[in-house]
Amino acid sequence: MQRFLSLATLGILGGLVWMFLQGGGLNQLAVDPGAGQAPTGNWNSGGFGFFSPTTPTASTPGSTGVQPTTIGASAPPMGAGPTIRIASFNIEAFGKTKADKPYVMQTLAEIVRQFHLVAIQEIRTQDEYMLRTFVNLINSNGRRFDFVVGPRLGNTTSTEQYAFIFDTERVEIDESSLYTVGDPDNLLHREPLVASFRTRGVNPDEAFTFTLVNVHTDPDVVNDELQALAETYRVVRRAGREEDDVIMLGDFNADDSHLGRLGQIPGVTPLVRGVYTNTRQNRLYDNLIIHQPSTTEYAGRSGVFDVMRQFNLTLAQAEQVSDHFPVWAEFSVYERDYAGRIASRRSVAR
Repeated sequence: MQRFLSLATLGILGGLVWMFLQGGGLNQLAVDPGAGQAPTGNWNSGGFGFFSPTTPTASTPGSTGVQPTTIGASAPPMGAGPTIRIASFNIEAFGKTKADKPYVMQTLAEIVRQFHLVAIQEIRTQDEYMLRTFVNLINSNGRRFDFVVGPRLGNTTSTEQYAFIFDTERVEIDESSLYTVGDPDNLLHREPLVASFRTRGVNPDEAFTFTLVNVHTDPDVVNDELQALAETYRVVRRAGREEDDVIMLGDFNADDSHLGRLGQIPGVTPLVRGVYTNTRQNRLYDNLIIHQPSTTEYAGRSGVFDVMRQFNLTLAQAEQVSDHFPVWAEFSVYERDYAGRIASRRSVAR
Protein backbone atom coordinates (compact mmCIF):
# COMPACT_ATOMS: atom_id res chain seq x y z
CA MET A 1 0.00 0.00 0.00
CA GLN A 2 1.56 3.25 -1.02
CA ARG A 3 1.75 5.92 1.64
CA PHE A 4 0.73 8.66 -0.75
CA LEU A 5 -1.68 8.69 -3.68
CA SER A 6 -1.91 11.33 -6.41
CA LEU A 7 -5.13 12.98 -7.53
CA ALA A 8 -6.12 12.20 -11.14
CA THR A 9 -7.91 14.54 -13.58
CA LEU A 10 -11.04 16.06 -11.99
CA GLY A 11 -14.11 14.09 -13.26
CA ILE A 12 -26.25 17.50 -7.64
CA LEU A 13 -27.32 15.01 -5.63
CA GLY A 14 -30.87 16.51 -5.55
CA GLY A 15 -33.76 16.11 -3.18
CA LEU A 16 -33.77 17.15 0.48
CA VAL A 17 -34.95 14.66 3.07
CA TRP A 18 -35.76 16.25 6.41
CA MET A 19 -34.28 14.17 9.18
CA PHE A 20 -35.08 14.21 12.86
CA LEU A 21 -33.93 11.43 15.15
CA GLN A 22 -35.10 11.30 18.76
CA GLY A 23 -33.38 9.62 21.63
CA GLY A 24 -30.42 10.06 23.97
CA GLY A 25 -29.55 13.58 22.85
CA LEU A 26 -28.35 12.33 19.45
CA ASN A 27 -31.11 14.21 17.69
CA GLN A 28 -30.92 15.66 14.23
CA LEU A 29 -32.83 18.87 14.91
CA ALA A 30 -33.78 22.29 13.69
CA VAL A 31 -33.03 24.39 16.76
CA ASP A 32 -33.60 28.01 17.62
CA PRO A 33 -30.40 28.88 19.56
CA GLY A 34 -32.22 31.61 21.46
CA ALA A 35 -35.11 29.43 22.57
CA GLY A 36 -35.38 27.16 25.58
CA GLN A 37 -34.80 27.42 29.28
CA ALA A 38 -31.74 28.56 31.17
CA PRO A 39 -28.95 26.03 31.60
CA THR A 40 -29.28 23.67 34.55
CA GLY A 41 -25.84 22.05 34.56
CA ASN A 42 -23.07 22.48 37.11
CA TRP A 43 -21.60 25.82 36.07
CA ASN A 44 -18.53 27.61 37.34
CA SER A 45 -17.96 31.36 37.28
CA GLY A 46 -15.19 31.10 34.70
CA GLY A 47 -17.10 28.86 32.32
CA PHE A 48 -18.82 25.52 32.74
CA GLY A 49 -17.77 22.62 34.85
CA PHE A 50 -18.05 18.90 34.29
CA PHE A 51 -21.72 18.03 34.30
CA SER A 52 -24.05 15.11 33.63
CA PRO A 53 -25.93 15.11 30.31
CA THR A 54 -29.66 15.74 30.48
CA THR A 55 -32.22 14.38 28.08
CA PRO A 56 -33.32 17.11 25.67
CA THR A 57 -36.92 17.80 24.81
CA ALA A 58 -38.25 17.96 21.27
CA SER A 59 -37.75 21.23 19.43
CA THR A 60 -40.58 23.40 18.20
CA PRO A 61 -40.93 23.04 14.42
CA GLY A 62 -40.58 26.16 12.37
CA SER A 63 -38.42 28.20 14.74
CA THR A 64 -35.63 28.37 12.15
CA GLY A 65 -37.59 27.70 8.99
CA VAL A 66 -36.67 24.01 8.97
CA GLN A 67 -39.48 21.55 9.63
CA PRO A 68 -37.96 18.46 11.28
CA THR A 69 -39.60 15.10 10.64
CA THR A 70 -38.73 11.62 11.78
CA ILE A 71 -36.85 9.20 9.53
CA GLY A 72 -35.80 5.73 10.60
CA ALA A 73 -35.65 4.56 14.21
CA SER A 74 -34.48 6.37 17.30
CA ALA A 75 -30.80 5.95 18.07
CA PRO A 76 -30.34 3.29 20.78
CA PRO A 77 -28.14 3.87 23.84
CA MET A 78 -24.41 3.41 23.36
CA GLY A 79 -23.41 -0.23 23.41
CA ALA A 80 -26.92 -1.51 22.70
CA GLY A 81 -27.26 -3.68 19.61
CA PRO A 82 -24.69 -4.88 17.07
CA THR A 83 -23.72 -1.43 15.78
CA ILE A 84 -20.93 1.10 16.00
CA ARG A 85 -21.40 4.84 15.98
CA ILE A 86 -19.01 6.83 13.77
CA ALA A 87 -18.82 10.62 14.08
CA SER A 88 -17.12 13.65 12.61
CA PHE A 89 -16.28 16.71 14.72
CA ASN A 90 -14.61 19.97 13.76
CA ILE A 91 -13.37 21.17 17.18
CA GLU A 92 -12.53 24.69 15.89
CA ALA A 93 -8.96 25.77 16.54
CA PHE A 94 -8.29 22.83 18.85
CA GLY A 95 -5.13 23.96 20.57
CA LYS A 96 -3.67 25.69 23.61
CA THR A 97 -6.61 28.04 24.26
CA LYS A 98 -9.00 25.14 24.68
CA ALA A 99 -6.41 22.97 26.44
CA ASP A 100 -6.03 25.69 29.09
CA LYS A 101 -9.75 25.51 29.92
CA PRO A 102 -10.46 22.32 31.92
CA TYR A 103 -14.23 22.80 31.63
CA VAL A 104 -13.96 22.84 27.82
CA MET A 105 -11.70 19.80 27.72
CA GLN A 106 -13.99 17.86 30.06
CA THR A 107 -16.93 18.64 27.82
CA LEU A 108 -15.04 17.62 24.69
CA ALA A 109 -14.05 14.35 26.38
CA GLU A 110 -17.69 13.63 27.27
CA ILE A 111 -18.71 14.31 23.66
CA VAL A 112 -16.15 11.86 22.27
CA ARG A 113 -17.37 9.18 24.69
CA GLN A 114 -20.75 9.23 22.93
CA PHE A 115 -19.19 7.53 19.90
CA HIS A 116 -16.96 4.59 19.02
CA LEU A 117 -14.88 6.40 16.40
CA VAL A 118 -14.51 10.14 15.79
CA ALA A 119 -12.82 11.90 12.87
CA ILE A 120 -11.44 15.20 14.20
CA GLN A 121 -10.71 18.30 12.13
CA GLU A 122 -9.01 21.65 12.82
CA ILE A 123 -6.35 20.57 15.31
CA ARG A 124 -4.14 23.65 15.68
CA THR A 125 -1.87 22.67 18.57
CA GLN A 126 1.90 22.78 18.32
CA ASP A 127 2.10 20.57 21.41
CA GLU A 128 3.03 17.03 20.39
CA TYR A 129 1.54 15.65 23.61
CA MET A 130 -1.81 17.48 23.68
CA LEU A 131 -3.78 14.77 21.88
CA ARG A 132 -2.34 12.06 24.11
CA THR A 133 -3.31 14.15 27.15
CA PHE A 134 -6.80 14.61 25.71
CA VAL A 135 -7.24 10.88 25.07
CA ASN A 136 -6.04 10.14 28.61
CA LEU A 137 -8.80 12.46 29.82
CA ILE A 138 -11.36 10.60 27.71
CA ASN A 139 -10.15 7.35 29.28
CA SER A 140 -10.33 8.69 32.84
CA ASN A 141 -13.72 7.02 33.31
CA GLY A 142 -12.37 3.57 32.37
CA ARG A 143 -12.85 3.66 28.60
CA ARG A 144 -10.02 2.57 26.28
CA PHE A 145 -9.66 5.03 23.43
CA ASP A 146 -6.58 5.52 21.27
CA PHE A 147 -5.77 7.85 18.38
CA VAL A 148 -3.77 8.41 15.21
CA VAL A 149 -2.93 11.87 13.90
CA GLY A 150 -1.80 13.16 10.53
CA PRO A 151 0.82 15.78 9.61
CA ARG A 152 0.30 19.52 9.83
CA LEU A 153 -1.25 20.76 6.59
CA GLY A 154 -2.19 24.04 4.98
CA ASN A 155 -1.16 26.71 2.52
CA THR A 156 -0.71 29.36 5.23
CA THR A 157 1.15 29.58 8.51
CA SER A 158 -2.05 28.46 10.26
CA THR A 159 -1.67 24.74 9.66
CA GLU A 160 -4.04 22.02 10.88
CA GLN A 161 -4.00 18.31 11.60
CA TYR A 162 -6.59 15.58 11.24
CA ALA A 163 -6.99 12.77 13.75
CA PHE A 164 -9.04 9.63 14.36
CA ILE A 165 -9.95 8.84 17.98
CA PHE A 166 -11.42 5.37 18.50
CA ASP A 167 -12.65 2.98 21.17
CA THR A 168 -10.19 0.09 21.02
CA GLU A 169 -12.73 -2.31 22.55
CA ARG A 170 -15.03 -1.85 19.56
CA VAL A 171 -12.75 -0.82 16.69
CA GLU A 172 -9.19 -1.55 15.58
CA ILE A 173 -7.10 0.29 13.02
CA ASP A 174 -4.93 -1.17 10.31
CA GLU A 175 -1.97 1.12 10.95
CA SER A 176 -0.38 0.18 7.62
CA SER A 177 -3.39 1.78 5.91
CA LEU A 178 -2.82 5.28 7.33
CA TYR A 179 -1.78 7.84 4.72
CA THR A 180 -2.34 11.39 3.55
CA VAL A 181 -3.66 11.73 0.01
CA GLY A 182 -1.00 13.20 -2.28
CA ASP A 183 -1.86 16.45 -4.04
CA PRO A 184 1.02 17.51 -6.32
CA ASP A 185 -1.13 20.16 -8.05
CA ASN A 186 -2.16 21.73 -4.73
CA LEU A 187 -5.88 21.36 -5.45
CA LEU A 188 -6.65 20.98 -1.74
CA HIS A 189 -5.48 23.21 1.10
CA ARG A 190 -5.60 20.29 3.54
CA GLU A 191 -5.16 16.90 1.92
CA PRO A 192 -7.45 14.23 3.46
CA LEU A 193 -6.20 11.71 6.00
CA VAL A 194 -7.17 8.11 5.18
CA ALA A 195 -7.25 5.05 7.44
CA SER A 196 -8.91 1.61 7.43
CA PHE A 197 -10.63 0.02 10.42
CA ARG A 198 -12.33 -3.21 11.49
CA THR A 199 -14.93 -3.81 14.18
CA ARG A 200 -14.01 -5.88 17.22
CA GLY A 201 -16.03 -8.23 19.38
CA VAL A 202 -17.31 -10.35 16.49
CA ASN A 203 -15.86 -13.15 14.39
CA PRO A 204 -13.00 -11.48 12.45
CA ASP A 205 -14.20 -13.20 9.27
CA GLU A 206 -17.56 -11.43 9.65
CA ALA A 207 -16.35 -8.09 11.05
CA PHE A 208 -17.24 -4.87 9.23
CA THR A 209 -14.18 -3.37 7.54
CA PHE A 210 -14.23 0.17 6.22
CA THR A 211 -12.04 3.08 5.16
CA LEU A 212 -12.50 6.64 6.42
CA VAL A 213 -11.46 9.75 4.48
CA ASN A 214 -11.17 12.72 6.86
CA VAL A 215 -11.69 16.09 5.09
CA HIS A 216 -11.86 19.82 5.81
CA THR A 217 -12.40 22.08 2.80
CA ASP A 218 -11.28 25.67 2.58
CA PRO A 219 -14.43 27.86 2.57
CA ASP A 220 -12.85 30.39 0.18
CA VAL A 221 -12.47 27.81 -2.61
CA VAL A 222 -14.97 25.20 -1.53
CA ASN A 223 -16.45 24.59 -5.00
CA ASP A 224 -13.05 23.82 -6.49
CA GLU A 225 -12.14 21.57 -3.58
CA LEU A 226 -15.40 19.61 -3.85
CA GLN A 227 -14.47 18.78 -7.43
CA ALA A 228 -11.08 17.53 -6.23
CA LEU A 229 -12.74 15.50 -3.46
CA ALA A 230 -14.83 13.70 -6.06
CA GLU A 231 -11.64 12.38 -7.62
CA THR A 232 -10.18 11.75 -4.16
CA TYR A 233 -13.14 9.49 -3.38
CA ARG A 234 -12.61 7.53 -6.58
CA VAL A 235 -8.87 7.26 -5.98
CA VAL A 236 -9.32 5.89 -2.46
CA ARG A 237 -11.85 3.30 -3.67
CA ARG A 238 -9.35 2.19 -6.33
CA ALA A 239 -6.45 2.06 -3.87
CA GLY A 240 -6.06 -1.71 -4.14
CA ARG A 241 -7.18 -2.77 -0.64
CA GLU A 242 -10.31 -4.46 -2.03
CA GLU A 243 -12.38 -2.26 0.28
CA ASP A 244 -15.60 -0.84 -1.14
CA ASP A 245 -16.92 0.61 2.12
CA VAL A 246 -15.40 4.08 1.87
CA ILE A 247 -16.87 6.77 4.14
CA MET A 248 -15.82 10.36 3.47
CA LEU A 249 -16.57 12.52 6.50
CA GLY A 250 -15.70 15.93 7.85
CA ASP A 251 -16.37 19.63 7.39
CA PHE A 252 -17.34 20.14 3.74
CA ASN A 253 -18.39 23.80 4.13
CA ALA A 254 -21.32 22.87 1.87
CA ASP A 255 -24.77 21.46 2.46
CA ASP A 256 -26.11 18.13 1.24
CA SER A 257 -27.51 19.51 -2.03
CA HIS A 258 -24.42 21.52 -3.03
CA LEU A 259 -21.64 18.94 -3.07
CA GLY A 260 -20.71 19.58 -6.68
CA ARG A 261 -19.16 16.70 -8.58
CA LEU A 262 -18.73 14.75 -5.35
CA GLY A 263 -22.50 14.63 -4.96
CA GLN A 264 -22.94 13.55 -8.58
CA ILE A 265 -21.01 10.28 -8.26
CA PRO A 266 -23.63 7.56 -8.86
CA GLY A 267 -24.72 6.01 -5.57
CA VAL A 268 -22.93 8.54 -3.35
CA THR A 269 -25.24 9.69 -0.56
CA PRO A 270 -24.79 12.23 2.27
CA LEU A 271 -26.23 10.83 5.51
CA VAL A 272 -26.97 14.21 7.13
CA ARG A 273 -29.59 16.09 5.16
CA GLY A 274 -31.89 19.06 5.57
CA VAL A 275 -30.70 20.16 9.03
CA TYR A 276 -28.08 22.44 10.55
CA THR A 277 -24.73 21.24 11.88
CA ASN A 278 -23.09 24.43 13.13
CA THR A 279 -23.54 25.70 16.67
CA ARG A 280 -25.49 28.78 15.59
CA GLN A 281 -27.90 26.47 13.76
CA ASN A 282 -28.01 28.26 10.42
CA ARG A 283 -25.68 26.18 8.21
CA LEU A 284 -25.18 22.56 7.20
CA TYR A 285 -21.43 22.11 6.86
CA ASP A 286 -20.59 18.67 8.27
CA ASN A 287 -21.48 15.27 6.88
CA LEU A 288 -20.74 11.59 6.39
CA ILE A 289 -20.88 10.42 2.77
CA ILE A 290 -21.17 6.79 1.67
CA HIS A 291 -21.62 4.84 -1.54
CA GLN A 292 -25.04 3.52 -0.63
CA PRO A 293 -25.12 0.43 -2.91
CA SER A 294 -21.83 -0.78 -1.38
CA THR A 295 -22.17 0.23 2.26
CA THR A 296 -25.26 -1.78 3.18
CA GLU A 297 -23.82 -1.86 6.71
CA TYR A 298 -25.34 1.61 7.27
CA ALA A 299 -28.02 1.03 9.93
CA GLY A 300 -30.33 3.81 8.76
CA ARG A 301 -29.66 6.08 11.76
CA SER A 302 -27.71 9.32 11.56
CA GLY A 303 -27.90 12.78 12.98
CA VAL A 304 -26.41 15.78 14.73
CA PHE A 305 -25.24 15.66 18.35
CA ASP A 306 -26.82 18.84 19.67
CA VAL A 307 -24.30 19.87 22.31
CA MET A 308 -26.39 22.82 23.49
CA ARG A 309 -29.49 20.78 24.21
CA GLN A 310 -27.68 17.69 25.47
CA PHE A 311 -25.72 19.63 28.10
CA ASN A 312 -28.14 22.57 28.60
CA LEU A 313 -25.64 25.15 27.37
CA THR A 314 -26.23 28.69 26.23
CA LEU A 315 -25.00 29.59 22.77
CA ALA A 316 -22.00 31.44 24.23
CA GLN A 317 -21.05 28.45 26.35
CA ALA A 318 -21.42 26.00 23.45
CA GLU A 319 -19.24 28.18 21.24
CA GLN A 320 -16.40 27.82 23.74
CA VAL A 321 -16.47 24.12 22.84
CA SER A 322 -16.75 24.57 19.06
CA ASP A 323 -18.65 26.40 16.36
CA HIS A 324 -19.66 22.97 15.00
CA PHE A 325 -21.76 20.14 16.39
CA PRO A 326 -20.61 16.55 15.82
CA VAL A 327 -22.45 14.58 13.14
CA TRP A 328 -22.80 10.80 13.40
CA ALA A 329 -24.11 7.64 11.78
CA GLU A 330 -24.50 4.03 12.89
CA PHE A 331 -23.26 0.96 11.05
CA SER A 332 -23.58 -2.77 11.62
CA VAL A 333 -20.59 -4.45 13.24
CA TYR A 334 -21.00 -7.24 10.67
CA GLU A 335 -19.77 -7.14 7.11
CA ARG A 336 -22.72 -7.35 4.73
CA ASP A 337 -23.04 -8.14 1.05
CA TYR A 338 -24.79 -5.92 -1.47
CA ALA A 339 -28.13 -7.46 -0.50
CA GLY A 340 -27.58 -6.57 3.17
CA ARG A 341 -26.90 -10.13 4.33
CA ILE A 342 -24.05 -10.92 6.75
CA ALA A 343 -21.04 -11.93 4.67
CA SER A 344 -18.10 -14.13 5.63
CA ARG A 345 -14.72 -13.55 4.05
CA ARG A 346 -14.21 -17.31 3.98
CA SER A 347 -16.88 -17.68 1.32
CA VAL A 348 -17.49 -14.25 -0.19
CA ALA A 349 -14.99 -12.12 -2.09
CA ARG A 350 -15.66 -8.39 -1.78
